[in-house]
Amino acid sequence: MTLMSPDSVTPTRVNLLNFDLDGLADFCEHLGEKRFRAVQLFRWIHQRGDPGACQFDQMSDLAKSLRVKLQAVATVSPLPVVSQHISTDGTIKWLFDVGDANAIETVFIPELGRGTLCVSSQAGCAMGCRFCATGHQGFSRNLSTGEIIAQLWFAEGFLRQHSQSHGHSDDRSDRVVTNVVLMGMGEPLQNYDALLPALRVMTCDHGYGLSRRRVTVSTSGIVPMMDRLAQDCPVALAVSLHAPNDVLRDQLVPLNLKYSLHDLLSACLRYLAHAPRDFITFAYCLLDGVNDGDEHARQLIQLMQTVRTHSRAGVGCKFNLIPFNPFPDSGLRPSSPERTQSFARILNAAGITTTVRKTRGGDIDAACGQLAGDIRDRTRVQQRMERLHRPRFLHQESAT
Repeated sequence: MTLMSPDSVTPTRVNLLNFDLDGLADFCEHLGEKRFRAVQLFRWIHQRGDPGACQFDQMSDLAKSLRVKLQAVATVSPLPVVSQHISTDGTIKWLFDVGDANAIETVFIPELGRGTLCVSSQAGCAMGCRFCATGHQGFSRNLSTGEIIAQLWFAEGFLRQHSQSHGHSDDRSDRVVTNVVLMGMGEPLQNYDALLPALRVMTCDHGYGLSRRRVTVSTSGIVPMMDRLAQDCPVALAVSLHAPNDVLRDQLVPLNLKYSLHDLLSACLRYLAHAPRDFITFAYCLLDGVNDGDEHARQLIQLMQTVRTHSRAGVGCKFNLIPFNPFPDSGLRPSSPERTQSFARILNAAGITTTVRKTRGGDIDAACGQLAGDIRDRTRVQQRMERLHRPRFLHQESAT
């Protein structure tokens, strides 16, 4: 089953990180193997492999004939690591090369009793939210399933080796990454075809075995895809809200022009019927003088009343207030600590569970909204914008 490159000369091996368990079973069947071999292979890749290396000849419980076939047609391809930075608070940020001068970032956040990995789903982001440094750089392309999973595959292997080197358990069933949040670069639901198999790998008992409660997809509010996710693989959901009314949200989150707050909250209610948790987390980035007033908090309370009234057990929502991390040309400032606490008190007093996200990894640009990386203009947005605004008589490039 060797695939051929466009010039039909150089064979291209299949990256097995692109497959969920069903996809891998189909691949094994094409090789003339029984489907149960896929389970063995899946476990080797996601539970027993080492970071940067997954050698088929080491998979001792696979038939030798299958190992020979795999060496000819398949690979487990990690993403090249451009850089690694470790914060003073233990947060680790990796910059991965995904080709064509593009890079993505992945962040591991260690906490007492758990370790959270923040994973990217796109190179850049097309949403254009005003307060996000990643979105400010523009969009390059979607990641493949293999590129999404490769971030978790590498981080789990690296962290496990690091843990063992410091004298901790060498039991490979002890996962270092206990939670995954699709909150890195990109809008996950805009890359749904690659996202869905990745979620299935994360939650599969033969893969990473994460509970659906411990995998969170963050979205700006692509309503039709929220409905699809509820049916296909309902995991925990986080919605980037950031405004209590349509007029303000139109300015901060341009997607609101297509899917209004009414549409978004209706989709949230539909999602709650399938969600593994009885609430949806709403992210709210506090911006000085923009969306952080007492009147904004009161509007949020009124807005959330419908969700809380119609959800299971009357819970429905939880707010995560996010400190804004300034970046050049944003024209925005973070709310003061006093204003942040006042905003949180108003919501909590109304019975809405509200937390203030602790800023982690700020010294390595790994905090929320900072995932712009060490490579300047990786999505070439500046170059494209200059070309777009160049007088037409200076170039003859196609409008497409």
